[in-house]
Amino acid sequence: MKICIYGAGAIGGYMGAKLAKAGADVSLVARGPHLAAMNANGLTLIEGDTRETVPVRASEDPADLGVQDYVIITLKAHSVPAVVERMQPLLGPDTTVVMGVNGVPWWYFYKLPGPWEDHRLPSVDPGDMQWTGIGPARVLGCVVYPAAEVAEPGVIQHIEGNRFSLGEPDGSKSERANRLSKALGAVGLKAPVRPAIRNEMWVKLWGNLSFNPISALTGATLDVLCTDPGTRAVARGMMVEAQAIAETLGVKFPIDVDRRIEGGAEVGAHKTSMLQDLERGRPMEIDALVASVQEMGQLVEVPTPTIDTVLSLIRLRARVAGCYDG
Repeated sequence: MKICIYGAGAIGGYMGAKLAKAGADVSLVARGPHLAAMNANGLTLIEGDTRETVPVRASEDPADLGVQDYVIITLKAHSVPAVVERMQPLLGPDTTVVMGVNGVPWWYFYKLPGPWEDHRLPSVDPGDMQWTGIGPARVLGCVVYPAAEVAEPGVIQHIEGNRFSLGEPDGSKSERANRLSKALGAVGLKAPVRPAIRNEMWVKLWGNLSFNPISALTGATLDVLCTDPGTRAVARGMMVEAQAIAETLGVKFPIDVDRRIEGGAEVGAHKTSMLQDLERGRPMEIDALVASVQEMGQLVEVPTPTIDTVLSLIRLRARVAGCYDG
């Protein structure tokens, strides 16, 4: 089984190191100093008190790596359309593409029964680049839970979590999903195959939709914004609007809004990824995490006044900082 991880930063590097350590046929697409360090010294993974370095096959050019059985994309959502053409050498007729990307996925409406089946989402897939260049039939859904960071080029610091939930767009327990689940399980990662992957996506999206922009606007960590009465109310309003959209689309939530907010508070003094990107002057995932939900609300005719307000504010904040060009 040939596995390529496209975007071997924090999460992709964590998964790649675990696979490489177990002797899997894994390759990594990366760039810059991180790629140079991996090629020179191997990929180092720090887990707790354990530090281990493994040799890896890594390249900036997918053509060096050849056709894969699985391509696992762990880029930020806004980075994917621009690399679809470059990843074509990895894709054969039987290649499965695993979208380990936060936010509403571009394939969301593929094989979703109902009036919106096969609807496209310009906010996350402008020009249908992914729909046509990857193809929804190749896609296996994924919800990413681990937290990790690139401590320095070639070095991944694992913080917590080891679950990558998998799911077919049509809810089936396919051979390709089960095969990957077993391969990841064999290297110490949890990869359950879910019959309703969209349900799990929305529970994670609840937090990303609300906590991320609010933290970037205020500079507050999760423990603060989830307990301050004002910001908690804003987050709750966004979540309630999102829940109405999701339930219109057939999603069932296993927990309620208040429990989800409490879960965010329990994470503690953590800076969300959007706040970190703002502070570091990097492009922010506004469209995949927030604008996509607004777009879906318009599609199903569910009003989103709180989401609309926060989206307008975070877009302007990001533009002023040079971190968003949408």
